[in-house]
Amino acid sequence: MAEEITTSTTRIYSGRVINLRVDTVRLENGAITRREIVEHRGAVAMVPVDDRDNVILVRQFRKAVERGLVEIPAGTLEPGEDPLICAQRELQEETGFTADRLERITGFFPCPGYSTEFIHVFLATGLRPAELAGDEDEDIEVIEVPFEDALAMVDKGEICDAKTIVGLLSCAARRAHRRP
Repeated sequence: MAEEITTSTTRIYSGRVINLRVDTVRLENGAITRREIVEHRGAVAMVPVDDRDNVILVRQFRKAVERGLVEIPAGTLEPGEDPLICAQRELQEETGFTADRLERITGFFPCPGYSTEFIHVFLATGLRPAELAGDEDEDIEVIEVPFEDALAMVDKGEICDAKTIVGLLSCAARRAHRRP
């Protein structure tokens, strides 16, 4: 696998959440092409599971796809922020719960063809109610779904958000490996 050599970079847009740049690159065969790259600080996503084996999910409207989605709670990292600290904050902001235990279960690049975003996924257990301190620009409905029902929602296409699918299936795989 040959790396692409960046010969120039042009910043197109700088925003609050993303930046957009265009890199001119030289391929191994000498050809020159351009790559449009979305720069993102990264994010966290949590699979909160309560003592009754319910997953705490959120339903919110997503403007980019013009529809409401059911998702695991998530949020964007602040510059230089530790993912674990961000996960604790975002869990409380989006669900009104804190977790006694946050365990990193996986991480992934959701769109590596054009984005630098990396999402750290945590399993959150030992949930306790806390003050709901949501962001002013978010309208979130918190829902509790039995874990097995959440997996069925993935199977039926009712959950179609990538981080939620990755988080739920990672948890399911961990559970399967721990059974006697």
